[in-house]
Amino acid sequence: MTKLDEFSIIEIFQKNLVKKKFVSEDVEFFTIGKTKMVAKVDTLVESTDIPSKMKLSDAARKSVIACISDFAAKGVKPQYGIISVNLPRTISRIKIRDIVKGFKKACNEYDILILGGDTNEGKEIVFNVCIFGESENIIFRKGAKKEDLVFVTGPFGYTSSGLNMILKKKKGRDDFVRKSMNAVTNPKPKLNFGLKNKKYFSSSMDSSDGLSTTLNEMSKQSRKKFIVNNIPAMKDLKEHVKSYKLNLNNLVFHGGEEYEFVFTVSPKYKQKILKSAKILKTPIIEIGYVTSGTGVFVQEKNNYKILKDLGWSHFK
Repeated sequence: MTKLDEFSIIEIFQKNLVKKKFVSEDVEFFTIGKTKMVAKVDTLVESTDIPSKMKLSDAARKSVIACISDFAAKGVKPQYGIISVNLPRTISRIKIRDIVKGFKKACNEYDILILGGDTNEGKEIVFNVCIFGESENIIFRKGAKKEDLVFVTGPFGYTSSGLNMILKKKKGRDDFVRKSMNAVTNPKPKLNFGLKNKKYFSSSMDSSDGLSTTLNEMSKQSRKKFIVNNIPAMKDLKEHVKSYKLNLNNLVFHGGEEYEFVFTVSPKYKQKILKSAKILKTPIIEIGYVTSGTGVFVQEKNNYKILKDLGWSHFK
């Protein structure tokens, strides 16, 4: 029997449940009367998503952050939430309070009102979060045009390094270890930057499944070629890679969990974007450009190497 991957499973659901042609997007959007609604649901499972040394408060916060990151990429303000939890029968009062603390922290940070949810019993902890907002329009994954510039809202690679450190697979300088582990436990989506600059974006997508996945999906939906000529890695990450003989591209492109977003803009808006990023203290990085063709390529001098989609996928 052929083993199903995540996309095959999704396709089965889509064919049997969705009445119209389905196009993958970061959020769902629909109209109720004259109100245009945006929704996002995300699930965090203890055995696959919560490292053993991660605080439950950080995990609970992160389950909300996962949805907010998609809202940031679409340029939509999150407003309301519904949270369902699956908890073991033996869970302690202290752990419950830690979980609530994490949910509350995320909602206070991004001004979200929790409407309610559901509580269930199971063998492991599971958080299921659904966030709602309203917006006249969203920025789609498709829409990139020839000669557009490609930006990301921050550097990549720290979360992959941090996860390895949490699992005791790698070490490093104390300041780098703290920075990398904080990237795993305390991600901060650039919501304000997305809200204030969406009018300049031709396409945009959350990067949490991995930068290679994001770039390939945007390239595919836009029917354009993406060229990466500037790998978004900071000096300390490059030094760490060199010291421990790691693969920089694996950390930057295929790790995932960054909760940044990738966006494309016309060159005529570049200065506006840079000015806004400075005001909002958002460390955007120009990583490449869009041209005619298909696929994603990393340019190193005069050589172009195809960047495959090797990001995160369940059921691998």
